[in-house]
Amino acid sequence: MSIKISFKKSILRKISSNLVLFVDEKFNTKLIKKYISSSEFSYISDLLKTNDLKKKLLIFELSSKKKVVLISIKKNIENYDIENLGADFYGLISNAKSNEYFINSDSINSINKNFIGHFLHGLKLKSYNFGKYKTKNKKRLININVFGKNNTSVKDQLKFRALEEGTFYARDLVSEPGNVLHPDEYAKRIKVLKKYGLKINIYDQKKLKKLGMNALLGVGQGSVRGSYLVTMEWKGLKNNSKPLAFIGKGVCFDTGGYSLKPAKFMEDMTYDMAGSAAVVGLMKNLAIRKAKINAVGVVGLVENMVSGNAQRPGDIVKSYSGKTIEILNTDAEGRLVLADAITFTEKKFKPKFMIDLATLTGAIIVSLGSEYAGLFSNNDKLSNELIKAGEKVEEKLWRMPLHKNFDKLINSKNADMQNINYVGGAGSTTAAQFLQRFILNKTPWAHLDIAGMAFSKYGGALNSGGATGYGVRLLNQLIEDCYE
Repeated sequence: MSIKISFKKSILRKISSNLVLFVDEKFNTKLIKKYISSSEFSYISDLLKTNDLKKKLLIFELSSKKKVVLISIKKNIENYDIENLGADFYGLISNAKSNEYFINSDSINSINKNFIGHFLHGLKLKSYNFGKYKTKNKKRLININVFGKNNTSVKDQLKFRALEEGTFYARDLVSEPGNVLHPDEYAKRIKVLKKYGLKINIYDQKKLKKLGMNALLGVGQGSVRGSYLVTMEWKGLKNNSKPLAFIGKGVCFDTGGYSLKPAKFMEDMTYDMAGSAAVVGLMKNLAIRKAKINAVGVVGLVENMVSGNAQRPGDIVKSYSGKTIEILNTDAEGRLVLADAITFTEKKFKPKFMIDLATLTGAIIVSLGSEYAGLFSNNDKLSNELIKAGEKVEEKLWRMPLHKNFDKLINSKNADMQNINYVGGAGSTTAAQFLQRFILNKTPWAHLDIAGMAFSKYGGALNSGGATGYGVRLLNQLIEDCYE
């Protein structure tokens, strides 16, 4: 099912099709009286006396061709609540037979000037569906016509569209099966984003070996597919100010290597590249909306497979930073990919800050479930900015501890460090503590462990199940609020 949205400049007085009107939280109908006939008003007023007014959306069938939908708006409504209303409205119309609706924006009684923009944004996000491989995928088009004076400006329409395209692109990438979106194909898809004005550089195995990225290469050496580091640069400023850097884990499929995962739910490991998808989606969004910042996205793309050439438990590798790592568990592979990517990003781009995203540990799901992503950081200012941005878009973060006392859990007798804590406990923290060792110049940094947020079997407020695109809207909000 797809949604087509049209904006009408003229105010339509008589609507013979389905009409959407907004009321206050008490369903006071006085303000909408002028938008419907007196008989329709009387009919709705009588029915309201017997309806459950705790609901946010009520639908009244006036005839076989016309329905009136009333949507209640609470006072001082937040943007994410407006978006949730839009998502609720999509839930209502997706189950109805009608394919056309007229939204009267003049009926909105809210101080939020961009109410319609957020409402339609929530509707569009909820409408996403990955049906690419269904041979009998029903194509249904719903037309949404918005009329009245309270419409979204052309500038804001572009911002919302860019954010939707970035989020959907991230969801598409995560939804693809491993036999389609392997590292070779992933690198090709990123290269196509050049058309939006991004500068793309692809480092293949030969280049990575020359650079000394043995931590990243070690993860992918068991696969017949290539391993890559891809950089995406956006220059939205004419000056050469330090870029904002975003780094993503792109393990296209994770068997666990010789530390093999259980067969049950291994199919979910197609989404182990969700951190990289968020970075790619964010960069696409920034380029489409011509963001006034300098930014770089860096993703490490590998496939963690079992073969005669795969990395073994007990192997020791020398990372790009020069530090050595003892591989005690080949299923703790994401941190190895990120280790080289973090050091490379810091050295090459000298960024203002670095934020990495990764489906890194199952332990973070034990801690926070699917309500919060884990936030680990060496910088209080950046942490607070991220938390506030997350609250605005309902992509929430909970800050977790980092402390030098955790270092002893990842110190190795045979190398500078080991890639897993075998003592037990603090699984997410020791993973973050490991990553912190690869920041060489004290660059402000945040690590977002999104293992519980990247994919939803049951759906959420703004997604219908599957890939969520978590991180794109969060980081876009951070940039808008604090760096543009």
